[in-house]
Amino acid sequence: MWPKICTRRRCFIASNLTRPDAGDERRALLCVLFDTFGAGAVLRPSFRCDYGGNISIGEETFINYDCVFLDCNRITIGREVQIAPRVQIYTATHPLDAATRRSKLEFALPVVIQDGAWLGGGVIVCPGVTIGENTVVGAGSVVTRDLPAGVLAVGNPCRVLREL
Repeated sequence: MWPKICTRRRCFIASNLTRPDAGDERRALLCVLFDTFGAGAVLRPSFRCDYGGNISIGEETFINYDCVFLDCNRITIGREVQIAPRVQIYTATHPLDAATRRSKLEFALPVVIQDGAWLGGGVIVCPGVTIGENTVVGAGSVVTRDLPAGVLAVGNPCRVLREL
């Protein structure tokens, strides 16, 4: 197990150091880093994650600059998803009870972004959330609960504004 983690860590570092015109080199590194990196998917550096192996990215998905994915649990991103700059996806969380939290206990819940979704700039997706197919999340929103398919959702906390 350790050699695979070390290989992924090297690929993570190397992918963030690639030249802007080195798309093929970056893609090869990301195919090792992630569990799945679909055909035609693009990820712009810089990018931060915990492990990489818990992340699956579907075909033709685009992830823009400066994203952070804390993948202590599964992060599943579907096909043709658009993720704007500085989006943060978190699976890690902590107990609400202060005494339990002080014991350094943490846990993680999976996140799913379904096909065709679009997350605007600076969106934060909290642990355990599923964002439905073709849903658009407005810039700066904090998604604390599941969002259904085919809606526009905005705000902090993120709420459905209307159907699309």
